[in-house]
Formats: sequence, structure tokens, C-alpha cells
Amino acid sequence: VQLQASGGGLVQAGGSLRLSCAASGRTFSSYDMGWFRQAPGKERENVAAISWSGRTTYYADSVKGRFTISRDNAKNTVYLQMNSLKPEDTAVYYCAATRRIRGKWPFYEYDYWGQGTQVTVSS
Repeated sequence: VQLQASGGGLVQAGGSLRLSCAASGRTFSSYDMGWFRQAPGKERENVAAISWSGRTTYYADSVKGRFTISRDNAKNTVYLQMNSLKPEDTAVYYCAATRRIRGKWPFYEYDYWGQGTQVTVSS
């Protein structure tokens, strides 16, 4: 599967952005999906994940209550709605797909990665 992330940009603190990740292929609905971010000099962080059905979600403590992950299997797309953004949310955001072969929910190893989209939050 190929993943294409979009929707990043520059926003003021307290603002909102919605990231989208469009997937190719007919098996999108069989993958759990995740959003990750990596800021300069920091390790990559798994900020949110959603099960293949959309019924189960996971959020890192750093974004809980502010970010919402969702998916539309008919459109082969996963979203990350980001509200109340903070300067510390500044990072490159990546979407990823996992076949759930290695690891366990919500920390599977991810098999496919998108190219990343930059999110910059100004104070």
C-alpha cells in the first residue's frame, strides 16, 4: 500500500489543523493505521492509532483530548484532527499502516509509511 499525507502547515498556538492520509490499493480496510511525529532532535512518537474497523483508538498522553484520529474505509483515508495546537506539537507528521504481524495493539510494527507533512505551531 502507498500512503500520501497532506494537510500540514503553519498555524498559531490554539489553532487547528486536519491531516489526511490517502492510501492506494484495495486492502486499506484490513490495516490498522497510525499517525507518528518527529521533531528535530527527538525520537519518533506514536501520537495516535486506529484499528482497521475504526472502533478502537489510541492516543499518546501528550495529545489526548486535543487530537482525534478517524478513518473512512470507503475513501481509503485516515484523518488526524488536531485542535488546541501547541508549539510543542511542531514536527513532521507521518501516517503508517500495519498488518499487525509483529507487536501488539497499539504498538505494532508498522509496515508502510507515508512521506510526512510538516506541522509548525507558532507561539
